[in-house]
Amino acid sequence: MGSGIAQVAAVAGHRVLLADADSAAVRRARDGIAKSLARDVEKGRLVAGGDDAVLGRIAFIEGVNDLAPFADVGLALEAIVERLDAKKTLFSALEAVVRDEAILATNTSSLPVAAIGSGCKRPERVIGVHFFNPAPVMPLVEIVPSLATAAAVVSTSRALVDSWKKTTVLTSDTPGFIVNRVARPFYGESIRMYEEGIADVATIDWAMKTLGGFRMGPFELMDFIGHDVNFVVTRSVFEGLSFDPRYRPSVTQQRLVEAGWLGRKSSRGFYDYRPGATPPAPNEDHALGQQIVDRTVAMLVNEAVDAVLMRVATPRDIDLAMRKGVNYPKGLIAWGEEIGMNTILGRLEALYAEYGEDRYRPSALLRRVVHGGRSLLA
Repeated sequence: MGSGIAQVAAVAGHRVLLADADSAAVRRARDGIAKSLARDVEKGRLVAGGDDAVLGRIAFIEGVNDLAPFADVGLALEAIVERLDAKKTLFSALEAVVRDEAILATNTSSLPVAAIGSGCKRPERVIGVHFFNPAPVMPLVEIVPSLATAAAVVSTSRALVDSWKKTTVLTSDTPGFIVNRVARPFYGESIRMYEEGIADVATIDWAMKTLGGFRMGPFELMDFIGHDVNFVVTRSVFEGLSFDPRYRPSVTQQRLVEAGWLGRKSSRGFYDYRPGATPPAPNEDHALGQQIVDRTVAMLVNEAVDAVLMRVATPRDIDLAMRKGVNYPKGLIAWGEEIGMNTILGRLEALYAEYGEDRYRPSALLRRVVHGGRSLLA
């Protein structure tokens, strides 16, 4: 992730220092960036020789024992291990080295920015700048100010990332920010339908892609992300939002993690990627498939509407984030209005009546929108 962000900044014309405590990781980063830039030249995205010019703007620092080289940076952006203690320690050390006006940015996807900045003497210059993987390809960046972040730091950070030809959205410092919070039902409700025996993984993936228009099915995507990563994010959102049952992690996914079946990276997940394995065939029943899509989309729309209610972000930024961050075919609020928010509410009320579980409770804002006959995007 760090190497991808370094590449983005260097392509935009900045001088970059790329460092890691692990010297081998720095060498891998150098090789990875070189290969990525060579492909860009081959495909005409960079002029001939442009790859060498970009690489020349990156200084690769192996085995960081001294942060003195970072004394003159305008932006220090960390993408280290996702542990609060490690990030706080790093920022405290960086703060003692960089100049007063330098911005300290974290690429965290699940930790509170306020907590990361709390170890600094000047937390007002700490901000979340959350890229999506792979950073050179994915257009979205979530800008996450904490309670302490100065307004000037927010505007400067957003303008800088915009200048890198990225799409930025502003989100509050809440668990999962926009994308990782709103996307939870895409995974959770799909696993729930699989656990109930409504359909197998191949059928659910087929339905969500063929009928729903999603680029990848939920099980394919979880296997691609890695269950160790996906499960931890779900658990982090669940715990961060006071164990709200809407975000409860799945025991099924937990067992995959415990077994070491992490997806593509380990050759086993919901699918079997070992040599000679036969991919399962989906049941291409359109009525069943539409039921799967309708149930999942209703949950996703409800989550997006509730994020508006809880002031995670504006309706337009939420829709933009879901299209640009996880390639959803439509913004969820726009999709809900296209289907009819009254229809979405009806589906949720039916699920709530059937299961009696709080995970299916409709957002209070969804009820207000339906009863008031208004649009969230108007």
